Amino acid sequence: MKLVIYLILYPVILLISHLPFRILYFFSDITFYFLYYVFRYRRKIVRFNLEISKVSKSKEDLIRIEKEFYRHITDVFFEMFKFYSISKEDIKKRFYLENSHLIEDLAKNKKNVMFMATHHGGFEWFLSIGHHIPHFPFAIYTPLSNKHLDSFVRKIRLKHGSKLISRYNTAEYITTQIQEKKLFLCGMAADQSAQIRSVTYWKNFLGVKVPVFTGSERIAKQHDIPVMFGKMVKIKRGHYKVVVEMLSEFPREHKDFEITDMYVDRVEKQIRENPEYYFWTHNRFKHMNKAPKD
Repeated sequence: MKLVIYLILYPVILLISHLPFRILYFFSDITFYFLYYVFRYRRKIVRFNLEISKVSKSKEDLIRIEKEFYRHITDVFFEMFKFYSISKEDIKKRFYLENSHLIEDLAKNKKNVMFMATHHGGFEWFLSIGHHIPHFPFAIYTPLSNKHLDSFVRKIRLKHGSKLISRYNTAEYITTQIQEKKLFLCGMAADQSAQIRSVTYWKNFLGVKVPVFTGSERIAKQHDIPVMFGKMVKIKRGHYKVVVEMLSEFPREHKDFEITDMYVDRVEKQIRENPEYYFWTHNRFKHMNKAPKD
């Protein structure tokens, strides 16, 4: 059954990818209406996340953020389909890096980059970052349970030079790249809910104590890889920029979790500035009552 659905969706999505942006957003608007008002897709989780994080000033403001979020997230997915056919030239008109010289300077010194981002704004556009930097880019991701869908999504996402590496193979892949002396940029969006383990690091995030991923910091320290943060900014529909910021050029000089704290603090600031562009459908606070007592 899953294969049949995949075979039906594949040509439809390919057709969608060749539509002009103005028509693409027309269908996105229609999808938003059904997603929000008819199917009410994950509305309870989104509402809960917005309420507990206190990013709104009032009930009216919360509803505004909620609706704008659904409008934005449908755009993001339609833009992902567009990646299958969009040209390099068109991408560079719609997506660019601010302070890209920070990455270029590291390349001149033969240094790799641990690039930390978040599920905010047009996060799918990060996979075209290879058009703007001298490093070979790859992103760490969690494979989808549906192998056919996972394969198709990978095809779309990899049309512009980046590579996707399963989070289960991260350490091995990075070690191999270093041994082969390949200059790379490793992208990680480490803002979602981490699993609870005995070594889990807990931190206040949007006013709630939650477990936090620390893998980026640990890998950076192990291999002495400079750590950067990429703040995605939505300029207008279908146009984004990423403000590049150095978190630490020398990660081994920092205390444990210090780099992780810097990252989480920047993510929180970014969300509070424009909460409507964050990925609220994820159950980010599912472990909120499980923090160990001090």
